[in-house]
Amino acid sequence: MTSTAPETQRGQDAGDPLGEQPTSWQRRLRRFGHVPRPETPLRDRLDPPYTRPGRQVWSVLAIPPHVADRLVRWSGWGGPLLITLVAGLLRFWKLDRPHAVIFDETYYAKDAWALVNQGYEGSWPKDVDKLILKDPSSVPIPTDPGYVVHPPVGKWIIGFGEQLFGFTPFGWRFMVAVLGTVSVLLLCRIGRRLFRSTFLGCLAGLLLAVDGLHFVMSRTALLDLIVMFFVLAAFGCLVVDRDRARRRLADALPVDAEGVLRPDARIAETLRLGWRPWRLAAGVMLGLAFATKWNGLYVLAAFGLMTVLWDVGARRTAGAAKPYMAVLRRDLVPAFVSTVPVAIVTYVVSWTGWIVTDKGYYRNWAATEGKNSSWNWLPDWLRSLWHYENQVYDFHVGLTSGHTYESNPWSWLVLGRPVSYFYEEQAGCKESTTGKCASEVLAIGTPLLWWLACFALAYVVWRWLFRRDWRAGAIACGVAAGWVPWFFYQERTIFLFYAVVFVPFLCLAVTMLLGAIVGPAAGQGTRAELGLTSGDPTGERRRTLGAIAAGVLVLLIVWNFIYFWPLYTGTSIPEDLWRDRMWLDTWV
Repeated sequence: MTSTAPETQRGQDAGDPLGEQPTSWQRRLRRFGHVPRPETPLRDRLDPPYTRPGRQVWSVLAIPPHVADRLVRWSGWGGPLLITLVAGLLRFWKLDRPHAVIFDETYYAKDAWALVNQGYEGSWPKDVDKLILKDPSSVPIPTDPGYVVHPPVGKWIIGFGEQLFGFTPFGWRFMVAVLGTVSVLLLCRIGRRLFRSTFLGCLAGLLLAVDGLHFVMSRTALLDLIVMFFVLAAFGCLVVDRDRARRRLADALPVDAEGVLRPDARIAETLRLGWRPWRLAAGVMLGLAFATKWNGLYVLAAFGLMTVLWDVGARRTAGAAKPYMAVLRRDLVPAFVSTVPVAIVTYVVSWTGWIVTDKGYYRNWAATEGKNSSWNWLPDWLRSLWHYENQVYDFHVGLTSGHTYESNPWSWLVLGRPVSYFYEEQAGCKESTTGKCASEVLAIGTPLLWWLACFALAYVVWRWLFRRDWRAGAIACGVAAGWVPWFFYQERTIFLFYAVVFVPFLCLAVTMLLGAIVGPAAGQGTRAELGLTSGDPTGERRRTLGAIAAGVLVLLIVWNFIYFWPLYTGTSIPEDLWRDRMWLDTWV
């Protein structure tokens, strides 16, 4: 077991070395808890090592040292795969239930079926859902084009599952469940790399596996979890790219006669970091997110800025006197080209099915209504697509009609107004005092996890501002990129389930807080922060109490997920028990 506390001195890109005279702003920050970075080897600052479990853990479990070493090597993948297996079993359990078209599946399941069969979405007749559930083979795909307001990638993905398993609830939910399961594996590995701890990485993945909103969205054919998957994949690619770039800088720096790596201003400012395929992959992932729903565009902007600032920090740590100027000269253009143009090209390519047909909605606009445009020198398909996008944008910003389950983004973190995807009452329920049973699929996060995340986000922001911890800044960026843009459209009809895009970053924030609660192991970290010496038994007592407190919190979150399980899966329960789970009046 490890914690985030030892990392205070690792991988940071600002702060004064221990022993130097602090600047005025650093003295002011110390009033709020800022601790200067102690003397740390430069290589460890550029490329922090992974933590390893102490020998005490293995001795308590009576595991020989050679077996313990093998387990540590395997745990980097074994632990995440085990967590992912559990997440997958939960998500695929009775995936076809309820046997209904729930909430916005009525749009995406049918659009996906038309898309994979004819290249464009059709205009489906009303009240066709019951016929599809009864006998999908008897329902013809409409050839008249349908007006859709989201790009096609998410629907292509949903349609792939339908091609495999048919035009059924299991078929249209299959690929979303796959991505929901794989995203747990991604978060385990990202958390491991972020915190340099297999334990904390697996803890982050476990929290995601038992989050109710992520769970429900993994079992529903909507687009938002698909956006989340590509956003998380892009973040992981950028974290890997950051590590490789810093390692390349470390390898290029000089070593003195004592074998100690030393900073070098010339190398730090002039070294070209070369081919960076992981950043290119991040551009593709962000393009796919944007090509699923447009809110991925905000994430593209936020992550693009974040990766440039990471380069600034890397060059500063390596010794650059003017790191911003060095990044401007060496890194800014490659960073832009690897993300923005790549994302845009990915987005346009995603419309291939609409481009190659002549029946898609607005497909022939350029040759009819738009034939007198001053942009006639552009291809017709491009002008038609641009017109389509303009119409879709006007639709989105003008969507202000009221909805029973709409919610303001201010209320999302406290789960003010969840969305009921499916509700059904059954009469004659003997177990209930009202004589009724209820089945519901409620899109709501695990309450204890989300409410703890409110405190975790405050801790993350504090740690970023006053401890200059890049990991906290990265987590805060992920949350802000998925949440803040919705505040600019508060008059628009929006829903809590949009928040699934930043749920993985909430889990990382909670993991960071739990790691801090556990505290540093003996001999690790800056024990002066705790007022302890390495030999002080109080430190071990504090760590034991911290581990117990963090463990209790995790168990409560898991219990909370189990308690709300019937509301996540549409399981029929007595109406009394259903009402017991309506903790807030706004949940009904």
